[in-house]
Amino acid sequence: MNLVLFDLDNTLLSGDSDFEWSQFLVEQGILARDLFEAKNLAFYEQYKAGTLNIVEFLEFQLKPLAQNSRQVLDVWHAEFMRIKVRPMMGAQAKALVAKHRAAGDLCVIVTATNSFVTAPIAREFGIEHLIATDPEVVAGEFTGRVAGVPSFREGKVVRMENWLAQHNWSWASFERTWFYSDSMNDLPLMSKVSDPIAVDPDATLRAHALQAAWPVISLRA
Repeated sequence: MNLVLFDLDNTLLSGDSDFEWSQFLVEQGILARDLFEAKNLAFYEQYKAGTLNIVEFLEFQLKPLAQNSRQVLDVWHAEFMRIKVRPMMGAQAKALVAKHRAAGDLCVIVTATNSFVTAPIAREFGIEHLIATDPEVVAGEFTGRVAGVPSFREGKVVRMENWLAQHNWSWASFERTWFYSDSMNDLPLMSKVSDPIAVDPDATLRAHALQAAWPVISLRA
């Protein structure tokens, strides 16, 4: 059996679901534009530059989940999927997932974005397994805190290896292991697989991929 890992934002999606979720809340008038939009843009630029403080970002990103009921959040998320997410799900990304699923490969999305935002997106791609940053839930509602290790940079490796151990697997359990990603932030996990694939990569990942002779592909039209 083969294992195939997919980053989500700017890899399978032609945009960033984390960033777009906050923008959606601003555009819907749920979050105050003057307070949240500039900070959302600043965090996104830090992520792309590889300088993101994940603790500060998650405090910002998870706060709206704690301030609203799960029932209301789910209604908003359905509209978010319609307006923001489905237009970012391109034909080539869907075809890549379908190819691996048809081959019988075990497919997993491994993303830094929180699982509230990403679980419906994973289902839309037909991918059963999701490793994401988990918001803490108490009595069915979000607290605004993180549960466990954030799935970011080296944390993706920790979360992935914990997931493998829970299933009584290791990296050696698979004939081949792929990881598709666009971001230099994913270099720690890309170094763990047999087949790292740079997808529409940022400049740092592109340079690393070319030096290491990793394949570089595009999933954009």
